[in-house]
Amino acid sequence: MGSFFQILSIGAVAMLRLFTEHPASVGESYFQHLRFAARTGTTMLIGGAACFVHGLMPFLCTTTGSRTIRALAARVGGAQARHPAGLRLVTLPVAVRDSGLDRQAVGESLNSSAL
Repeated sequence: MGSFFQILSIGAVAMLRLFTEHPASVGESYFQHLRFAARTGTTMLIGGAACFVHGLMPFLCTTTGSRTIRALAARVGGAQARHPAGLRLVTLPVAVRDSGLDRQAVGESLNSSAL
């Protein structure tokens, strides 16, 4: 009977580690990480919905998508600044710099941790 409870306690520790290891690696508690991820995900959903509406009716939500991307890049970039090991800087190619695209948004996108 003792070994059964020992196995349960080892399983509980392993399960707890699954929920706390990544948040700890970025300097957050489980609930801080949950809040950050939930806010980021909600912002992405709202921005995505605005982009969809803009696709159907181009006269609506004309800047919402790009503003949402910049806000998310700043939020995630702020998180990266707290944890510089994950930050990689990418320079813009000349073709992008001279193309008339939103250079700040392109740069922030290229510098995101998703690459």
